[in-house]
Amino acid sequence: MRTMTQALHWQKSTFSDGGDGNTCVELATSSPTATHLRESDTPTTHLTTAPDALAHLLAGIRTGAVTSPPS
Repeated sequence: MRTMTQALHWQKSTFSDGGDGNTCVELATSSPTATHLRESDTPTTHLTTAPDALAHLLAGIRTGAVTSPPS
């Protein structure tokens, strides 16, 4: 298990604009059961989830089963 002092290897999303701005979602893994997500503009804040849970969320977004909350 990775300790908090070990650095994560962050990878930018392929959907990032590639510019100099901080408009990227980045992903890192620390074990087979932990996936970390963060936004480039707030690199010290990240969300940790299980890979299966993230896969289900992304599938739901792609199929329209998960939508944005009403404004």
